Amino acid sequence: MADIAPTRFLLRLPPGLQTALAQVAAAAGVSLNEWCVRRLSAPGATAAGEGGGAAAVARAAELVGGHLIGAVVYGSWARGQASPRSDVDVLVIVDRRLRLSRDLYRRWDAAPVSWAGRRVDPHFAHLPQAPAVVGGAWAEAALDGVVLFERGGLVSQHLAAVRHEMALGRLVRKVVHGQPYWTVAA
Repeated sequence: MADIAPTRFLLRLPPGLQTALAQVAAAAGVSLNEWCVRRLSAPGATAAGEGGGAAAVARAAELVGGHLIGAVVYGSWARGQASPRSDVDVLVIVDRRLRLSRDLYRRWDAAPVSWAGRRVDPHFAHLPQAPAVVGGAWAEAALDGVVLFERGGLVSQHLAAVRHEMALGRLVRKVVHGQPYWTVAA
């Protein structure tokens, strides 16, 4: 973006929304302006409003109802690097009162969702107890994920905390036999 001269633009936000966005930006360690620039220029930034993103969130809400905390598209689709055979990975975050089971996936598969002709592959998860204790899907979502939906800012806060752990070198990505994985640094 450095090659484009910045212009002034005034956006009027309700005070509560501005406060919430400023808190998310602060958790990410950037100014509100920088956070907005990053969000609006990220691959899939309009994903929540597109048919596929909206359909994925609607399907998740249909399956889990009020247990839905958030949905994040991540992986090659979010990075803009999807191959012709790629699916669309969506992390579906539910509250801990809902037990994660194979039945959730079976029910999703009974009425699958597609996004731009690609199959949406859900990954149901709870919010991890601590940012340093995450699985690969959470770490990948922290790197390149686009939040499609969240309730109360919990998902964005957690993803920012995971990125912070990465920045401090406490959560590191390694590769074995060509397969990446995340681990706590020794």
